[in-house]
Amino acid sequence: MPILENPNKATLPLLLVFTSLLLSTATSHSPASSFSSSSPSLSVWRSARATYYAAADPRDLVGGACGYGDLVKSGYGMATVGLSEALFERGQICGACFEVRCVQDLRWCIPGTSIIVTATNFCSPNYGFTAEGGGHCNPPNKHFVLPIEAFEKIAIWKAGNMPVQYRRIKCRKEGGIRFTIDGEGIFISVLISNVAGVGDVTAVKVKGSRTGWLPMGRNWGQNWHVNADLKHQPLSFEVTSSDDVTVTSFNVAPKNWNFGQSFEGKQFDS
Repeated sequence: MPILENPNKATLPLLLVFTSLLLSTATSHSPASSFSSSSPSLSVWRSARATYYAAADPRDLVGGACGYGDLVKSGYGMATVGLSEALFERGQICGACFEVRCVQDLRWCIPGTSIIVTATNFCSPNYGFTAEGGGHCNPPNKHFVLPIEAFEKIAIWKAGNMPVQYRRIKCRKEGGIRFTIDGEGIFISVLISNVAGVGDVTAVKVKGSRTGWLPMGRNWGQNWHVNADLKHQPLSFEVTSSDDVTVTSFNVAPKNWNFGQSFEGKQFDS
């Protein structure tokens, strides 16, 4: 997937690094006012800055550091964001939803507007510049890199590097959590996507008809893996989100599942 490099101007280059396959699913979000969580930080407006990139090649729409693959086919579209290191949490934040609004600039901000975006990518630091002098995504900066289609909903494109406010909100999705199975032999990799509720996943377990519950490790982004012989067994999944809510989906994949297939399970409340 393309991993966003640190922007020194508004338009950002994209680098294709990985590829992944994900079936289509529709995505929507709940209003910020509906969010409730045990973590008070998820509803507080905080300060950051934002720039944008304009995809010059159709391949730029494929991917990101979270591993979701084709963002249009997977339902995320242009309602996405790449986060600086201070926000990315080494990939755990992947799938979380944010409301972002432009502030403090009467010339460039579009008044009374905000956007809802899902974390799908990482904006890497550029230590050739200081955090104040061009290294927008360097620690400790909190920085959002938006597709120009999203950026232009809250600010005029000429603004470039804009002050914004953001807050975590609940994600609302159509359909269930999606499990895309990849790997080879006894190596099983599962991409977890289309997650409602707080959106980010902190733990995954898988169970075959001939095994107990097996903890999966985070490979990268929202790709989880385990070494186990699970072929010719129906698969069940247990997914835990960052607010410690767990959803269990039994027999999601039939016993004749194959690598490269996607299956839909239960969903978190949104």
